[in-house]
Amino acid sequence: MWEDISEEDKVLFYITSPVAGVVGYGTVRRKFKQDKPLWPDEVKQQKVLWPLRFEFDVEHLLPFDRWREQRTDIQALRTLARGGFQSVEAKTAMEAVAALTPLESTPPSKPQQSLHAQLIEQLVEAGQLQHFIAEKEYRMENERLDVVWRRVERSVPTFVFEVQIGGDLYHALGKLKHAYDLWNSRIFIVAQERDRKATENLLSGTYHEIRAAIRFIQVDRFQEIYELKRKLRSLERDLGLL
Repeated sequence: MWEDISEEDKVLFYITSPVAGVVGYGTVRRKFKQDKPLWPDEVKQQKVLWPLRFEFDVEHLLPFDRWREQRTDIQALRTLARGGFQSVEAKTAMEAVAALTPLESTPPSKPQQSLHAQLIEQLVEAGQLQHFIAEKEYRMENERLDVVWRRVERSVPTFVFEVQIGGDLYHALGKLKHAYDLWNSRIFIVAQERDRKATENLLSGTYHEIRAAIRFIQVDRFQEIYELKRKLRSLERDLGLL
């Protein structure tokens, strides 16, 4: 089955708990044989037990709190899932992908995305382009962080971002400070240039402990970097470097 996997193949994410069904999908980018222990049993035995691997990009994934209501539950997939990783007929796979993909509105009636929401989506995509596990609305105790990038599934956030567009700057910096204290994350505030002075004032007073750790990213500069990352990824794909 691993030999049959090709680049650009689709991968369906089928869960069995707390409910059963497809909650997302991705695209295969490459396959390879691993020569170093990775999984706990491999590390314990200091040898590779499962060398056949492949990498994929996550294209769509339902948030955990929407799994129960919005998962795709197809009988054919339920039967296949009992056997573990399996090949799925194209018709069934397309049905699952279509059910998970939101219908596009016509341009006149499509609501315009706010700058805050747009930046969050771009931060998530930028993290994925750098091969991080990028998530929005990441839970931190009783708070939610705008975007985090993690290196592996069970790790704490390496990068934490709060997008500040007309909101509560004091609260945003408070969340970043807590993430820094809790995980020693690299912390960033993404805001417009007009908010720089207010940010510096708070970092000189209330939040002086994180002044040396935090980075202020001006919105236009981030969007410039984001576009460059997308162009680089497209060029690498065209040249077969992915």
